[in-house]
Amino acid sequence: MRRSWLAAILLLTAALAAGLRFWLAPVDPALAAPPAGGDIRLQSPAGPYALADSRGKVVLLYFGYTFCPDICPTSLMTIAQALDGLSADERARVQVLFISVDPQRDTLERLREYAAFFAPEILPLSGSAQEIDAVAQRYGVYYARASAPEAGNSYVIDHSAYVYLIAPDGRLVARLPHGIEPRRLIDEIRQRLATNPERKTS
Repeated sequence: MRRSWLAAILLLTAALAAGLRFWLAPVDPALAAPPAGGDIRLQSPAGPYALADSRGKVVLLYFGYTFCPDICPTSLMTIAQALDGLSADERARVQVLFISVDPQRDTLERLREYAAFFAPEILPLSGSAQEIDAVAQRYGVYYARASAPEAGNSYVIDHSAYVYLIAPDGRLVARLPHGIEPRRLIDEIRQRLATNPERKTS
């Protein structure tokens, strides 16, 4: 009987400790409330970029870094596959932004080469740590540097893996999860393109 009570107490203690770790763990702000979105003003390999530069286009926004071992390449490949499923006219009305959360290592030249591997529509962006923080906060993005003992003095960055969908008028309209199928991403893009038909010029 005493063993049963002791086992029960140990189990309860372990459960309470696990619960405490859960409540004290840092919370991903992107899960707390819908982000507001907003302006983006950063540097691209071609010069300064502002979100207004893509007005009239559907914008896919992704935060990551070039040293990311798996999540970023997977997400960018999904985006590239979705772009391949669009017509040439549709594709011309889509802009993909890849914002680096690792400005210490991601030079603009490295970002340019990395983004070009996936699709020409991917415009990489970077800036100072403060500038990136400001944009990340507007979009509810969580990222934090973590050590990687197996990689010597290197490090990894834990970060949100959403694809943010911005309508042609600049409004954030959807936050799509990691692992989304390319077909669904195509549907999301076409839905926004349909609400902003391309204007004919005379």
